[in-house]
Amino acid sequence: MSKQPLIELQNISFQYEQTKVLKDLSMSVEQGDYIALLGPNGSGKSTLLKIILGLLKPTEGKIRLFGETASKFKNREWIGYVSQKSNAFNGGFPATVKEVVASGLTKKLGLFKRRAANQEQLIDEALEAVDMRSFKNRNIGELSGGQQQRVFIARALISKPKMLILDEPTVGIDRENVAIFYALMEKLNRELHMTLILVTHDLNVIEKDITKVACLNGKIHYFGSKEGYEALTKEEISTWYSYSVQQEGTR
Repeated sequence: MSKQPLIELQNISFQYEQTKVLKDLSMSVEQGDYIALLGPNGSGKSTLLKIILGLLKPTEGKIRLFGETASKFKNREWIGYVSQKSNAFNGGFPATVKEVVASGLTKKLGLFKRRAANQEQLIDEALEAVDMRSFKNRNIGELSGGQQQRVFIARALISKPKMLILDEPTVGIDRENVAIFYALMEKLNRELHMTLILVTHDLNVIEKDITKVACLNGKIHYFGSKEGYEALTKEEISTWYSYSVQQEGTR
């Protein structure tokens, strides 16, 4: 018996005025997937994310989320989102780790609804999941880039999502914290059964734990297993991306 896809994209196209950004894009995300979404800058990755998150409507095609059409889907908190590291807080930002993580409940409760009775427990659980509970009362701006990124992940996890989308999550993070990040992703996927979509333009981040790869540049050029991707030639991939690429990992 086949599993119900969490996301189904059917012949999706999108254009800004006269510029077509996505063309006839189809793919599906199933429970437990750990997907690397690869593509160069300007390939349409951000547009695709906005369509999945409900911030844009496709010009053509259909999208279903957890079995429902996008227009009828109400449980947006089921899809957690972590933006790029570039939005890190500076040292003077007046917010504690606890406050930043608690702000992730807004999508679940609504901006003006009462705080959750078990909010403190939810904060602790989210921080424990990313091994940052001991930093709970620290100012967010005092943390390293890698530590801040884990706090942002905890902020996304506090609403108990079924899927987590991470947009260029290792930009500006040192090698040691990149290794910690990927270990955390493995834990979330394998132990907590979290479905993950990791968005990147770097073709050297194909991790051993990733289950599927999607190659995007205006349209989906490849979507399948990591093994299938690794069997592709450099020439094939370079044709999709319009420049020479290397498949070998750097870490």
